[in-house]
Amino acid sequence: MSGIRKEVERWENTTVKKVTEKHPEKKEHFNTTSQIEFKRLFTPLDLEELDYTKELGFPGEHPFTRGVQPTMYRGRLWTMRQYAGFGTAEDTNKRYKYLLDQGQTGLSVAFDLPTQIGYDSDHPLSRGEVGKCGVAIDSLADMEILFEGIPLNKVSTSMTINSTAATLLAMYMAVAEKQGAAVNELRGTIQNDVLKEYIARGTYIYPPQQSMRIVTDIFAFCKDHLPRWNTISISGYHIREAGSSATQEVAFTLADGIAYVDAAIKVGLDVDAFATRLSFFFNCHNNFLEEIAKFRAARRLWAKIMKERFQAKKPGSCMLRFHTQTAGCTLTAQQPQNNVVRVAYQALAAVLGGTQSLHTNSFDEALSLPTEDAVCIALRTQQVAAYETEVTNSVDPLGGSYLIESLTSEIERDAVKYIEKIDAIGGMIKAIEEGYVQKEIANSAYSYQKEVENNERIIVGVNQFTTEESSPSNLLRVNPEVEKLQKQKIDKIKHERDSSLVEKSLQNLKKAAEGTDNLITPVLEAVKAYATLGEIADILRDVFGEYREN
Repeated sequence: MSGIRKEVERWENTTVKKVTEKHPEKKEHFNTTSQIEFKRLFTPLDLEELDYTKELGFPGEHPFTRGVQPTMYRGRLWTMRQYAGFGTAEDTNKRYKYLLDQGQTGLSVAFDLPTQIGYDSDHPLSRGEVGKCGVAIDSLADMEILFEGIPLNKVSTSMTINSTAATLLAMYMAVAEKQGAAVNELRGTIQNDVLKEYIARGTYIYPPQQSMRIVTDIFAFCKDHLPRWNTISISGYHIREAGSSATQEVAFTLADGIAYVDAAIKVGLDVDAFATRLSFFFNCHNNFLEEIAKFRAARRLWAKIMKERFQAKKPGSCMLRFHTQTAGCTLTAQQPQNNVVRVAYQALAAVLGGTQSLHTNSFDEALSLPTEDAVCIALRTQQVAAYETEVTNSVDPLGGSYLIESLTSEIERDAVKYIEKIDAIGGMIKAIEEGYVQKEIANSAYSYQKEVENNERIIVGVNQFTTEESSPSNLLRVNPEVEKLQKQKIDKIKHERDSSLVEKSLQNLKKAAEGTDNLITPVLEAVKAYATLGEIADILRDVFGEYREN
């Protein structure tokens, strides 16, 4: 290495110096969003301490830096899973069938805000929000319509739902049974990541400890009944959307993961009995190289955590399998067609980083829910990456790059420092309650925004290269009649169902919540009796209480 070091010094003092004296570089420091410096040149000197077999290894083997499968996309492409949901179940069912016809390979359900926080569409707090940011689901009847004509034993479904995850999972199982599918054959993911709700999104209902009970009850139930189902999607996506850096996204997401594993072990679950079905969900932002390194760092760090901290023995328990969504916070209302380009680069970074599943945002999402044309372009972006770029022909094609390996290690080191700080505070729940995580994200978001406003970070069409634009047209608008229609559906269900059966099932749920029995079985019983989502959530509110942020 001494010979390389001398040559680097020679190059800097001669070749580089001559050029920079004439044409100085644009700035003194070039940093990632995590404030990791991009040096002018990366060389073997940056990898002096890298132990190939220990830190990189081979795809499909610990520590999985280079991928969770030995052949990656040479054997099977990532799941192309466009996130969709709006208006009524009928509206969204049509969109799902359109996307499947266009080549989408998995479903991803977006629920409206009332569904996410446990209110029926006829609740006063639901007014004006029904069907707006996702599909309205009030009872099993809506779920039956949502998946009408879609065989659930043949498709993988992801559901972005947290506080009411148990209820939506129960509805999904009930629909599958009505279709004649075996529940143990179902494939998919329930987000079920409530900790990040306290950090970044706010769609929590119950206090953290009671919410964690629901999470671990889902782990335990699925272990016995849904062996192919991912019981949680531990989500950095929303942490990044709230303004975190790439390093913070890794650190806080894996710290959430540690909290879930700890909670499951404390209720008596063996780590290898549930850890193979843990999954993750990451954002893919604009800093192309940092994002690729971020995914590799997260995989390696999680493998070490599971093996060294939790003594997991199964290789599958140490695998960080993840879904990626391109960054909604990078989409601009100005010159929205530029978003097509942004999304393409972000999608490519996710693929080069080894994602198992991918959603590509539509170019009009800074303005409205995506139109059919826009969502088709988003899907085609994935398909071009998969079938035309040929980046899928080799496993971890950027592995060994001096820059990528150096950046991977730097992100991992910085993430470990955050996790150690959270451990010192007393764990993730304590860190959330004290506001530590929220403050770190807020500071990062503020720094990023200052860079944009000071033109230190260029956003094309926003603070540079701006143009006069006409008002956008052809946007998707949810019919205001949706709320009225959903209220009519609820009235119809309540008149037609067996009220005594509903009351009995809700009392059984209350008894289970007051005790220690697994909650999923009584929730499933209530769902099958056509109890509404709001009625089920209210029972748990009565027992658990509601959380108010300090």
